[in-house]
Amino acid sequence: MKKIILLFIAIGTFHSALYADDDCLAYKVSPKVVVTAPEWKKEVVQPLKPMDLLHGNVVATLIENYSLEADYEEIEDGYCVVLNKISAAIGYNDFLVQIDSRHAPDECGYNVTLAHEDRHIAAHLSVIDDMSGEIKRSVSDAANAVMPIFARNAAEADAALDKMNTEIQNNPGIILMRQKIKAAEEIRNKKIDQNDDGSQFNKCGIM
Repeated sequence: MKKIILLFIAIGTFHSALYADDDCLAYKVSPKVVVTAPEWKKEVVQPLKPMDLLHGNVVATLIENYSLEADYEEIEDGYCVVLNKISAAIGYNDFLVQIDSRHAPDECGYNVTLAHEDRHIAAHLSVIDDMSGEIKRSVSDAANAVMPIFARNAAEADAALDKMNTEIQNNPGIILMRQKIKAAEEIRNKKIDQNDDGSQFNKCGIM
């Protein structure tokens, strides 16, 4: 009998929360959306472990940072947390270039390898530039899909913002945006490798 009473209370609380969320729908707005590309940096290293002498490597870090701002509308028994602005930083912020240690810095083979990897970096950055409009639309659509959330106190209000952030990151449009960025990145990088016949290394006496 005790379990049945507890279950009844839990269900009642759940329904009350749903009704409170419905009461907050009147405060729904279209959030302001600001999207920027993050500042990026490049680091060049030469691993101790041997690499392919004719090919370097670039490790690119793609980030998504979302900063949410909300209004707190007071209603009976609590507040409506209403998303009113989202600032998103989406793009590459870190490039790690790896060059075989047999190429001494500033010598011909090193410079040829670095120039090739710089083209890969440019390809990554160009994807973000070319997709900037689509990226902003994806973030705007995801932000518009976020509904106001009822919160009884400050702790629940903070949790509501965390929930909104999670909803945005898991939005199907955002997931598709990530997939498109990765696909475009792969296509452009493959094209760079296909167009490089290694002839520049002939000038270095390596091939």
